[in-house]
Amino acid sequence: MNDSLLGPSGHLAPLLNRIRDQTPARLFHGRSGLSYRTSTQLELRADHAAARDAVHTELVLERDFPEGFFASRPVVEVTSQAESRPQFLARPDLGRRLGPAAREALAQACPRQPDVQLVIGDGLSSAAVIRQVPELLPRLDALIAARGWRSGRLILVHRCRVGVMNEIGEWIAPGVVVLLIGERPGLATAESLSAYLAYRPREGDNDSRRNLISNIHARGTGPETAANRIANLIDQMLLHRISGCDLKEESSQRLMDGQFPSIGDTLGRPDVQPALRAGENVPARCQDLAAARDATNFPKEG
Repeated sequence: MNDSLLGPSGHLAPLLNRIRDQTPARLFHGRSGLSYRTSTQLELRADHAAARDAVHTELVLERDFPEGFFASRPVVEVTSQAESRPQFLARPDLGRRLGPAAREALAQACPRQPDVQLVIGDGLSSAAVIRQVPELLPRLDALIAARGWRSGRLILVHRCRVGVMNEIGEWIAPGVVVLLIGERPGLATAESLSAYLAYRPREGDNDSRRNLISNIHARGTGPETAANRIANLIDQMLLHRISGCDLKEESSQRLMDGQFPSIGDTLGRPDVQPALRAGENVPARCQDLAAARDATNFPKEG
């Protein structure tokens, strides 16, 4: 394509802008001689710097979160066995384990056997936690409370890898562990969060025993959609006592909740609609799940 057509004054500019709006990929940027345009090069360097900062920056609650955010939700701060950020990046195995002090803190501060245990982990992007958790966590708290689940005391794990869910499951014995953790950043975004969920995680569990909701950020899965998906997965895990490959999200339920666009909306064809279960009452179904939970009487561990 002729480079003159890619500039802001080219007659294709409106079409190209619409295409660019659909993806963070770097499309149709053109060139200056044999190089990127200056604006493109500066954007690339800024995005690369943001990704590096997200990986290397330590999370500090008092500095990074809104004042009073944790006032209504006391948090237990612990650290993995990684003693520094460089060691955490070089030794992923240490990020999956808690040290003796962290285990003692959990034993002292966290009630055992809650229905749901929420955990925040910095993972590979503290920027994702800083940006997404203040939007996601209050919505998730409200949905958990509305369903009547007993939620444990919030835990924050510094230098955290996903496998730390297993240790938390061993020490606290919750029904479901939900880990909100920063994803590995890229040039598209450094602020993408993941939510990992597992039913009664134990030592030796791997990703086949976990469910994942990823790409929680402004251009991906929004906080309201993510909170609803997480809550629906918790419902299913506590009801069926399974997680991971054995459990699939009820996608038609999410469509009925209005959280995702319909197939027709996505294609720009409102006449094309998915086949949904007609007449299902969503609030009533949530009540049925709660009643089933109460009738199940989950066995408690000693």
